[in-house]
Amino acid sequence: MNCRRGCGACCIAPSISSPIPGLPGGKPAGVRCIHLTEELQCAIYDRRPKVCRDFQAEELVCGRSREEALQILSDLELGKIGK
Repeated sequence: MNCRRGCGACCIAPSISSPIPGLPGGKPAGVRCIHLTEELQCAIYDRRPKVCRDFQAEELVCGRSREEALQILSDLELGKIGK
């Protein structure tokens, strides 16, 4: 599966504990990454951190829509899925 244009769920829902340019302490869950553009694209795509590069879009976590991806990723972050 390829990333869905105009989604950005993976840049909002999960927490990121590793440093991100401009965010040395990472970002909390549910907070939009400062590098996510208004078009919901990564402004530092070619320089994004390893944790972001390692994320692979797949229906299991991305669902069939942006809304579903936000819900699934949020539920994963909160431990509602996978226990």
